[in-house]
Amino acid sequence: MVFTITPLTQHMGLEFRGLDLTEPVAAETREALNRAFIDYHVVVIRDQQFTPPQFIAAAELFGELQPHDKKELHVPGYPQMYFVSNEQTVPGKRFISGETFHTDHSNHPAPPKATLLFPASLPTTGGDTQYVNMHEAYDDLPEPTKRRIEDLNAVHVYQSRYSPRELRPLSEASARVLPPPGIHPLVRTHPENGRKALYLNPVRIESIVGMGDDEALDLVSELMTHATQKKYEYRHQWQHGDMVIWDNRSVMHKANPDYDMNERRYLYRLMLKGDVPV
Repeated sequence: MVFTITPLTQHMGLEFRGLDLTEPVAAETREALNRAFIDYHVVVIRDQQFTPPQFIAAAELFGELQPHDKKELHVPGYPQMYFVSNEQTVPGKRFISGETFHTDHSNHPAPPKATLLFPASLPTTGGDTQYVNMHEAYDDLPEPTKRRIEDLNAVHVYQSRYSPRELRPLSEASARVLPPPGIHPLVRTHPENGRKALYLNPVRIESIVGMGDDEALDLVSELMTHATQKKYEYRHQWQHGDMVIWDNRSVMHKANPDYDMNERRYLYRLMLKGDVPV
């Protein structure tokens, strides 16, 4: 299978064209995809045409599926596949999934290594997804800040009382099977590329072990302001046929609600199992 590879920015993101992941994938192609995922953190594979089972099979080229917390929000007939939609509502409120920078399911003791999206319906314009490179953000920190945070651990819960946005409420069935809070280092080492990265999520971080809440909030805010600078960003403008996979160990991401809410935005979403952050 002949395909092309194009960098998306100087520091992050790789685009593949010419692949059809509904067909058998050669071992060397699978190796190239997984190497790109580890080294470039965001991989965009263009011009795919998936049914839900085909999207699941494509995701499994990169690892084993991890269940989602919101068990009720699955694609009909596919309980292992979540969906992202601007149609998620409760009376009087619309929920836009992921509209602040975060990393997925960091409340789990072993958070997912990867998240994948594939669009079924897109607005005419807008709805981009932004990614920031947390390895580069860590590398650029002043040495005193690195020393200050190197041994700190944060407590991640389903929704922090300090979260910058409200999450859609869990059903009783989903709430019953939530894992205990994850306690994770602010600086984690990637198990495959060996690089250190900031590991932040203001939606989930409830506290920092051994630190008062005011000091912890100030520290998280300071690190978030640093990490979300434009120089660390790749902004993905969605096209039909895009399969996007990103490394939750290396990036934060956010969705943009900057489109006509009368237009439907609906994407299939899968996650892959990861390791305990160290």
